[in-house]
Amino acid sequence: MSGDTITIFDTTLRDGEQSPGCSMTTKEKMEIAKALVELGVDVIEAGFPIASPDDFKAVQQIAREYGGQTTICGLSRCRAEDIDRAGEALKDAEKRRMHVFLATSAIHREHKLKMGKDEIVQRAVEMVERAKGFTDDVEFSPEDAARTELDFLCEVTEKAIAAGATTVNIPDTVGYSTPSHYFNIIRHLKENVPNIEQAVISTHCHNDLGLAVANSLSAIEAGARQVECTINGLGERAGNAALEEIVMAIKTRQDHYQVGTNINTKKLFSTSRLVSRITGMLVQRNKAIVGQNAFAHEAGIHQHGMLQNRSTYEIMRPDDVGYIGTNLVLGKHSGRHAFRDRVKHLGYELDDSLVQEVFDEFIALADKKKDVYDSDIIALIEGHVGESQEQWSLDRFHTVAGTDVLPTATLEMRREGSEEVFQDAATGDGPVDAIFRALERVVGIEAVLTDYQVRSISTGKDAQGEVMVEIKVNDRVFHGKGVSTDIVAASARAYLKALNRAAVESSAAEGESTKNTP
Repeated sequence: MSGDTITIFDTTLRDGEQSPGCSMTTKEKMEIAKALVELGVDVIEAGFPIASPDDFKAVQQIAREYGGQTTICGLSRCRAEDIDRAGEALKDAEKRRMHVFLATSAIHREHKLKMGKDEIVQRAVEMVERAKGFTDDVEFSPEDAARTELDFLCEVTEKAIAAGATTVNIPDTVGYSTPSHYFNIIRHLKENVPNIEQAVISTHCHNDLGLAVANSLSAIEAGARQVECTINGLGERAGNAALEEIVMAIKTRQDHYQVGTNINTKKLFSTSRLVSRITGMLVQRNKAIVGQNAFAHEAGIHQHGMLQNRSTYEIMRPDDVGYIGTNLVLGKHSGRHAFRDRVKHLGYELDDSLVQEVFDEFIALADKKKDVYDSDIIALIEGHVGESQEQWSLDRFHTVAGTDVLPTATLEMRREGSEEVFQDAATGDGPVDAIFRALERVVGIEAVLTDYQVRSISTGKDAQGEVMVEIKVNDRVFHGKGVSTDIVAASARAYLKALNRAAVESSAAEGESTKNTP
């Protein structure tokens, strides 16, 4: 392997969004796109433009805003209408890529496409040529490549390159491959496709067997020079190769891989948190690189070694990935200037009004808690930054619960654009259930709670609690997060955020239906 650079192709906004419950608004996608640009991602797959009007709009806006800074990519099936739609969405991007795909494996040919090999080759060639009419940067993917006969995979790859494809992606679409198997596929293409040097070989690995990262790294060893991945490993089923793991494996074992990336690794942790907040998908505590326990050392022998020399048990530094633990930093007597400096240190740029709003919440929190940590401040900030449209707000609530007492919640709420106060009450199986029912009554949405998680943000009995909820409304999944030292308050905020997401989507759907009615 030569000392060159691996292209990082991020598909969080396309494949990552296909994780159940991870759908994002255009505003949220713009926020993530901005973070990906700052992270140093080489190619952002912004979406599947023909999939829906919202997908088209998101790709179009991302292309306009960030297409001069990094390559913006749109996905298309090998269909003329798909390619034309993607071309329209991407046209304002200075740097743009068309990504076209067509299944090639025997099982897909027989059961999905009902096409023979010759038909597939012909279609691939025609659609790559069509995509070239919109940009010189065209990527072709033989879907389910890992289960495609090697001779046919070589044939369709060669023909796609001859038609103008500058990147050929070799997807392990169903996570079937193993590292040695995937290595051999890439190596076989390198040795048997005559024009392979005219294109970059890319990987796109799914994690069904927990091998997506390992497979991607083995492909680099075999000669692949682009890796398709997602933040936190989001994606269909078990997900995709995790960007942060790929990047840090390359960085940490540069002695072995002898390649690099353009990623600003100090942005990995903050980007991970952002995606987690927006999608509602919690990062597991023991997740490599960005998990809460990634740099925790509890065993006595480990702690002793760390005190002597950190390299005894730490192969990378927390600072390398921008990791922020629970460092005690400020108290109730800290001034606004010190608070603003800390916010900047944590990687947030807030306007004056938002700084003041978060600072007021910080002072209120400091009055409740003995110690305030970086993680507490981050939680306060993320309660405001990038919020989706809130149709309903909670002014106040009161709960009653206890032994031999019927749990009851009463609340007062306001609707956006109205000064009218809405009051209601409900009973339930505990104070949290009661307030969830009361919120549903006011908002007018009946939801099914499918997941409820609570975790401590920092340490101590007075730590803020973070509540994550997942609800289902008319077979659509929505997430919400709330933070407070009061777990009932945190639960109420989380549930209301999820209900607001459902309400916004419902309003948008009604508007679209009305618009399309003659």
